Amino acid sequence: MIESDRELSSIMQELWDSDVNRLQPGKDYRISLQGKAAHSMPLEDLNDGAGSPLFTFVDENIFKKETFLAFISLLDNYVSDTGEPEIVTPEEVAENHKFLDCIIQSPTMKIAHKYLVEKNLSPTNETKFKEQLYRIWFELYARKGASKPDSSGFEHVFVGETRGGRTVIGFHNWIQLYLQEKMGHVDYKGYSVDANSPQPDENKHILALQFSWKDGIKPKGSIFVGVSPEFEIALYTVCFLSSPNERVKVQFSFYDVEIVCHHYNEKHIGTTYPVLLKYRKPAQ
Repeated sequence: MIESDRELSSIMQELWDSDVNRLQPGKDYRISLQGKAAHSMPLEDLNDGAGSPLFTFVDENIFKKETFLAFISLLDNYVSDTGEPEIVTPEEVAENHKFLDCIIQSPTMKIAHKYLVEKNLSPTNETKFKEQLYRIWFELYARKGASKPDSSGFEHVFVGETRGGRTVIGFHNWIQLYLQEKMGHVDYKGYSVDANSPQPDENKHILALQFSWKDGIKPKGSIFVGVSPEFEIALYTVCFLSSPNERVKVQFSFYDVEIVCHHYNEKHIGTTYPVLLKYRKPAQ
């Protein structure tokens, strides 16, 4: 592992250990992996490898926690179609700020901020740091083919977007997946594995999967399951600001993970998500 990756692994481990709001698989939530997703094309012909929902149980008391509550309030603020300009209301701006105010006070985000300050990647001042986070995650930009600002890092990664009505892009968040599945908007099609990926199990916190949303399909997506919103924002922000190569391999807990993080104009997150490379079995 190259030196910068070792250093990032160390900070990722700190972020992981500090995530007091992370849910426990089997206790706070349960998922049902069922069958393997098909990968034949065209997309219309994909078979459903899962007859039942992915989530069989989530303790929704978790969603009353401050950061979860603030996060969930943001999920209905977007138009999913790319090419449709986003209109951000004053209420939505206030919700964005409230969310950032909540997560900045979390232990996880404080660790990320301290690290980024030490690396001269973020301002020491908390208000200025929040402005930096706002720009990275919430400032609108025009996605490919759009003439007006129609997207943001937050919308793409955490809420999901549709392109041409048939393809789902982004959508790498388990809370949104659970809530949309509960409302009947998501149909889980099965888990995704290839020759190089480890077999998933229901107690891992990272999952590659296939699903349909609204009228579109996500042929393969990868998500953290059960982690808090502050953990994801902290981890992805650290990767975005500290790693110019857009793919960084890190180790934390029992996971060897590649974090994919595409920049947009060097100022915003285009997309970011985890890819599980290896699962290291806990020592007996």
